Amino acid sequence: MKILAIETSCEHASVALLVDDVVVDRRLEGHANHSEHLLPTLRRLLGDAGLPITTLDAIAFGAGPGAFTGVRLACGVAQGLGMGAGIGVVPICSLAALALQGEGSTVFAATDARMGEVYSAAYRVEGERAIEVQVPACSPPQQLALPAGERWFGVGSAFRVHEAGIPASVLARLSGRNPTAVPRAADVARLAAGEVREGRLLAPEYAVPLYVRDKVALTTAERLARGGRA
Repeated sequence: MKILAIETSCEHASVALLVDDVVVDRRLEGHANHSEHLLPTLRRLLGDAGLPITTLDAIAFGAGPGAFTGVRLACGVAQGLGMGAGIGVVPICSLAALALQGEGSTVFAATDARMGEVYSAAYRVEGERAIEVQVPACSPPQQLALPAGERWFGVGSAFRVHEAGIPASVLARLSGRNPTAVPRAADVARLAAGEVREGRLLAPEYAVPLYVRDKVALTTAERLARGGRA
């Protein structure tokens, strides 16, 4: 199986190529580098492997939630490459990809959503599968809640940026935390492999980002109400 993967939902973007069980990845630093370097890096990745794009089984992308421009970029590039090469695409939730970096089988992924909010979801991780337990959502950190019954490993930037705002009841039920982890294209590729095996490919034109927030900006009054500056 051969899958090209893109993950640009945060400032630490990456691309990856999965060939059978081997994954090779490349990292792009900084939001400004995403659009400028993404396509050349993908071409080099395929060239180094000696693979024409038409030999791929799928193109996968981190569908978000995440930075608006980054998520749109990944979706647009996946669509364009897929349509040009006649290849199906696989949208992967960026929080699910992040969950593969957790420890244990119950992982709570939470990332900084800016505007004083957090993107979050809970997963049961089985090998290279992330089974959704709590659907992706966007909320203030004070409203975060874990699924009932078990301890969870917390992973993602929300545990660094918003630690002071996360309820003590949530933090007390965490078995551990990795606040520096970010979604990676290598994990997008691994999750996409399972989707391809089960025949869940989309025609490129039907791929869309995953949005869980209705608003992408706050008014001045809303920023001030949340303690920000006008």
